[in-house]
Amino acid sequence: MNSTDVKTIVIRKTDWTVAWDAGKSRHVYRRGIDIAFRGNAILHVGPEYDGPADKEIDGRQSVVLPGLINIHCHPYNQPTYKGVREELGNPKLYMSALYDRTALFQDHEGGPEAPCAYALSEMLLSGVTTIADLSPSYPGWIELLAKSGVRAYVTPQFREARWDVPTGHRLDFVWDKEGGQKQFEKALALVDEAVAHPSGRLSGIVMPAQVDTCSAEMFQESVKAARARKLPLQTHAAQSVVEFHEMTRRHGLTPIQWLDEVGFLAPDVTIGHGMFLDHHSLIHWESRSDLGLLAKRGATVAHCPTVFSRYGHTLEHFGSYLEAGVNMAIGTDTHPHNLWEEMRTAAILARVNAKDFRAVTTADMFNAVTTGPAKALGREDIGRLAPGAKADIVLVDATHPIMRPLRDPLRSMVYTAAERAVRDVYVDGVLRVENGQVLGFDFAAAAEAVEQGQRRAEATVARRNPKGLSGRDISPLALEEM
Repeated sequence: MNSTDVKTIVIRKTDWTVAWDAGKSRHVYRRGIDIAFRGNAILHVGPEYDGPADKEIDGRQSVVLPGLINIHCHPYNQPTYKGVREELGNPKLYMSALYDRTALFQDHEGGPEAPCAYALSEMLLSGVTTIADLSPSYPGWIELLAKSGVRAYVTPQFREARWDVPTGHRLDFVWDKEGGQKQFEKALALVDEAVAHPSGRLSGIVMPAQVDTCSAEMFQESVKAARARKLPLQTHAAQSVVEFHEMTRRHGLTPIQWLDEVGFLAPDVTIGHGMFLDHHSLIHWESRSDLGLLAKRGATVAHCPTVFSRYGHTLEHFGSYLEAGVNMAIGTDTHPHNLWEEMRTAAILARVNAKDFRAVTTADMFNAVTTGPAKALGREDIGRLAPGAKADIVLVDATHPIMRPLRDPLRSMVYTAAERAVRDVYVDGVLRVENGQVLGFDFAAAAEAVEQGQRRAEATVARRNPKGLSGRDISPLALEEM
């Protein structure tokens, strides 16, 4: 972009601003201040900006927030599962639908473009400006992310084994190390392509897919590749009771202990979902060291409460992880891709688990979608409103009835309004949502395409499960259809 095309935009006299206080290293409320940004960088957060301005926005009826960060999402398929996955599980695999049920409803014919466009629209409309996109490699992935305008970490997963549930109650692993190596090399090439993208908004994460589907050597090679590129890492671990038992059967170690033994745990590593640690009530394991290991190594846990709550599972509990010193982040994993609802669910479940309303605060939840994931990504220029930070800025309508009475903006957002009052969203200084409308995609057209894809997928369910059950057999409608 020519320097003469770069504009300075000033949001004047905001009603409320969630600003970053560098001295206190935390978010604070400020009222009646100005926010100025030029190009993709914030220049000023404070009273009376008196520099040049190409455009001024009246902020007197706005709550201004930093853009949210979704550290763990699967946009390529989750929208297709709406109306299915809310009450889907396998009781013989400790309620989880992960291994044999969810994939039955995936649309293989239509491709991931429509679900991705749908999910990216959802996220932008809720004020998410940065995502870790855990999609499989598909043609046009990087171009789609660039088109969306979001700040994205391309996170192609690779693994040496696939899951198989031949009996409906036993999880087997089909190993193909040569194929896993090819996936690894392809993923690295894709990550390199994202980092080199001219938009400057794309980067990558190196992700051996799951703790139980990759060898120690694969995890170690992943660390080497990531460190050589100065990129973060992520994996799925401690995400099911089945996985916990499998890892202890193989190694006599919990998933977290094994990852530590092979040298994977570190400050640049995020563990999704980190739920079934050795202290969890569904585990009854002999040790109590997992939480301390995560804290000692500086790893982050990506907590995605909604998808697990549907199985009847919860983290035990968010507040205890924070108290132990674990860096916490929140992702969506499943539909809806709405971090406000994830924050609400995480807070409620933590308080219920602790039997104490003081277990977590609303500030803890907001940190987990801003500074927590920013730390996991090794960045201090996103997830906060401060001079020098990226101009990832969300304007919320302070006059929207769902926000009122407006005593505490974050509580209004987390516990009531969610995305409904989000009005405008800037990513890297560019307007990507205007007056509640996403600008990079036709949201309605994407929704129509996803619905058609879901119908195609459901028509094939009976052919893709060993018992020949239909989609309605596996996931009945909420009410009988007459």
